[in-house]
Amino acid sequence: MTKTTFTILLGGALDPTERLKAAVAGSRAIAADGGMRHAGVLGLSPELWVGDFDSSADLAIEDFAGVPRLPYPAQKAATDGEIAVEEALARGAERLVLAGALGGERSDHALMHLLSGVALAKAGVDVMMSSGTEEAFPLLRDALTIDLPKGSLFSILGFSPLAGLSITNARYPLDDFVLPFGSSRTISNVAEGPVSFSLKSGDAVILARPYDLSGA
Repeated sequence: MTKTTFTILLGGALDPTERLKAAVAGSRAIAADGGMRHAGVLGLSPELWVGDFDSSADLAIEDFAGVPRLPYPAQKAATDGEIAVEEALARGAERLVLAGALGGERSDHALMHLLSGVALAKAGVDVMMSSGTEEAFPLLRDALTIDLPKGSLFSILGFSPLAGLSITNARYPLDDFVLPFGSSRTISNVAEGPVSFSLKSGDAVILARPYDLSGA
């Protein structure tokens, strides 16, 4: 059965690559403030627009007259992105694509999206984060395979000590590896095609660069 997928349009940098367009095709969408500017290039029609609208002041509201707005004050206890995610989950989202979640000028927001992705995955939600050129996937106890082009780069960031980490079909495979917290051992690996990952304990994120073939 196909999971109910929502794309959360965030305000970070976004390149509308074919991989990202394919990931969001047919999904429902909610825009978080300035993330609305990504809707057109991704071919999405958001069903809700949330936020304090401070980062979308340059957008013509009349261009989105058919999209219901859910305004929040600037002084609030959650980011616009978190509010958008909560709205998607309330509407039955089982899979989330956080588009515009990585890179950009606000590294605090990008890091928060990675942490939020891990928390959502722990709650049973299937999560992908993307800027188009870079993709991130939470890695917990479930095995995961990512379809990556041969020669493309990927890294694993451990948010805790990792145990039982295995990577197959990569230039630098690992088998039942223990990764200390803060170690750079899993930075800049190279895919040999679709890469499979598994983990016995710990919390991590896979960061992949499918269009960066510098490892080929």
